Amino acid sequence: MPRRIESSKTISPVSSEAEVSSSPDSSAAISAKSSASAAPLAPFPLRTNPHLYEINTWAWLEEVGDRLGRKVMLANVPDAEWDRIAQRGFDIIWLMGVWQRSAESRRLALQPEKSEYYSRALPGWRTEDVVGSPYAVAAYSPDPRIGSWADVDLVRKKLNTRNIALFLDFVGNHTALDHPWVAEHPEYYVQGTQKDFDLDPSIFYRSETKKGTFFIALGRDPYFPPWRDLAQLNHFSPEMRAAQLKDLSTIAEHCDGVRCDMAMLQLNEIFAKTWSRFLGGAAAPATEFWSDAKTAVPNLILLAEAYWGTEERLLNLGFSFAYDKEMYDAVRDANVPEIRKRLAMPVATQECLARFLENHDEARWAAVFGGPRLPALGTLMSTLPGMRFYHHGELEGRKIHFPIELRTSAPEEPDAASVAFFDTILRTTNEDVFHKGKWQLLSIAPEGDPSFEKLIAYEWRSETAWKIIVVNVSANAAQGLIPLSERVSASGQYVFYDQLNDARYLRGGEELSRVGLFVRLETFHAHLFDIMPA
Repeated sequence: MPRRIESSKTISPVSSEAEVSSSPDSSAAISAKSSASAAPLAPFPLRTNPHLYEINTWAWLEEVGDRLGRKVMLANVPDAEWDRIAQRGFDIIWLMGVWQRSAESRRLALQPEKSEYYSRALPGWRTEDVVGSPYAVAAYSPDPRIGSWADVDLVRKKLNTRNIALFLDFVGNHTALDHPWVAEHPEYYVQGTQKDFDLDPSIFYRSETKKGTFFIALGRDPYFPPWRDLAQLNHFSPEMRAAQLKDLSTIAEHCDGVRCDMAMLQLNEIFAKTWSRFLGGAAAPATEFWSDAKTAVPNLILLAEAYWGTEERLLNLGFSFAYDKEMYDAVRDANVPEIRKRLAMPVATQECLARFLENHDEARWAAVFGGPRLPALGTLMSTLPGMRFYHHGELEGRKIHFPIELRTSAPEEPDAASVAFFDTILRTTNEDVFHKGKWQLLSIAPEGDPSFEKLIAYEWRSETAWKIIVVNVSANAAQGLIPLSERVSASGQYVFYDQLNDARYLRGGEELSRVGLFVRLETFHAHLFDIMPA
């Protein structure tokens, strides 16, 4: 019987990173990859498998301000805040919700049915705490609470100096109801007739303008009711498309990339299926909007919020990355066959997928998965090829799902186990092998029972480093053998250092070559082995 490598212990807390001076030249020790400019000569040089951190900008500024005892806007965020983010190895900061908020969205967000939802996140909330949805964009200019274009440019320069790209939002499917286009260019929107409005007023916004009365369709995902605070753009309108590309070109002057909200809704086929009855037989444009966008702003890195299996189509149209919602669902449901299916995709495709445990649309991982599942699921999502996507509050194990219409939420004490885990995993995955090495899914053979089917194993390998990751995504213990005959020397000795659990195991090359690596993992546990010759 081969010797076992087992783990059932929790991850020990580790020290958080040291505080960094916030003096003006505190970033001097951080080598510059590029400096910001209004029009970069090339796309920002991201690492392969970059790490992205989504920040709810308004809420984060409130948090920093509360901590410092003064009002904080983008222009006066202390350098120490950016230094802390840089030290954790992030390649991209997505400042979510920078654009001007809609007064009409805020009015609708104050409807009584929202009260309980807000109270769960911010007990005792007040009217002034409701600021409206960041996805009801009234104008593509920074909201006065956030700052100005000059402030955005300053932040971009500070981030670029720290080797970090700045991403902002692009909300292409719809606008706020009080966006200037609604009054000035109602032809940019999907419209109904008086009869359509009379039959179902719940799907329209009645707009009284100098040009007359228009019944503007409310924005929607075809599988859900309309969003009450959003006006649906007509993606078959050449004039609207040209206006959108102009907006996107303006945004591109101030950031390195954009996260594109509900990007699949702008695909010609999906738009036609959703809105054909209101389009009067209008023909689809000869090109897709996103291919036109990539031509218009070739140096802007595009991240697609994508669902329904549209990732590959969007990647082919010019996106660099797309959400892997199918992987999220499979991990959430412990659907091992579906996880394996996703991991069987070509590595070049996987490198373009954004893997996440949460984002502002999903519930908090701590509420969905619970702390006991973090060692396995967090390790899996943090060590796969692709964009490793982290969300504001995730690293501290926050449980409150933050309503994006609020300016802040109730404070939560950081969960020590979550902080320790993410400190470890971010420090480990910042190693070069996770960005420059070769990833490969490993086979697992049975050893004594069929539980091996619940294990997932893969490796990262370069000329100077070798990692093997094994995770048990099930609620029961699992064991199996990982064949390594082609990867080891039968005459050698190897140290398997588990970077997650701070444990070392010595294994002989003869055993590894002839039998394989025997692994037994307790429920929702993981190994992250750094392997070296003894």
